[in-house]
Amino acid sequence: MLLTVLGCSGSVPGPESPASGYLLRAGDTSVLLDLGNGTFGALQRYLDPFTLDGLILSHLHPDHCADISALTVYRRYHPHPPPGEVLPVYGPPDAAERLIAAYAPNAVERIRTDLSDLYAFRSYGGATARIGPLGVLAARVEHPCDAYAVRISHAGRALVYSGDTGPCPQLVELATGADVLLAEASWPDRPDNPAGIHLSGKDAGEAAAAAGVGRLLITHVPPWTDAEQVLTEAKAAFGGPTELARAGTHYDI
Repeated sequence: MLLTVLGCSGSVPGPESPASGYLLRAGDTSVLLDLGNGTFGALQRYLDPFTLDGLILSHLHPDHCADISALTVYRRYHPHPPPGEVLPVYGPPDAAERLIAAYAPNAVERIRTDLSDLYAFRSYGGATARIGPLGVLAARVEHPCDAYAVRISHAGRALVYSGDTGPCPQLVELATGADVLLAEASWPDRPDNPAGIHLSGKDAGEAAAAAGVGRLLITHVPPWTDAEQVLTEAKAAFGGPTELARAGTHYDI
């Protein structure tokens, strides 16, 4: 699998990166992990959006899904759309309702808006779903809204993406033995960090160590957070290969 970071800035787009969005490719199959502010523009550098095979949403905060409105406009109003099936979209149970509300200009149009011509919305279950050759398994994690970490598997390799989460055993269990953990770390380790919202660098490193992953990629660092401090914490807690995700960078999984 090849992971391309479309954007990795936490909570908002930053001066050097869009918000959260990741392109994962295996052979002829391409899926997106989140599509936050600014990531749809970056996506077009790497492939035709019509060739996507699936979209996986960790949760529905705008920095993880806002550019689905842009994808909707592209798919609906492009002058030469190819014939094809609707795009599978995996996410929380209310994804269709929330994304319609984000796309529609007002309450009246929201009632009239239907995205079923473009997307097939699917909720996460307890079993592994399939997008082409990729296996997709999700686990509910700790965040103020309905949020999920996801494990993508292919040909004996596995990537786990934390989405947004506070420290929780569900993330460690899902990530156990994964080759790469792509983990958010939104702030340094401090005693007054709110519980159940985000990971610190130390938290991300401890999760990687407990899960026995092969490699840790730190992502979702907001523009106001010292990324090097977060990275130093993560390295001290994990001890394995650890680096900051960078927009436009490719990683072999």
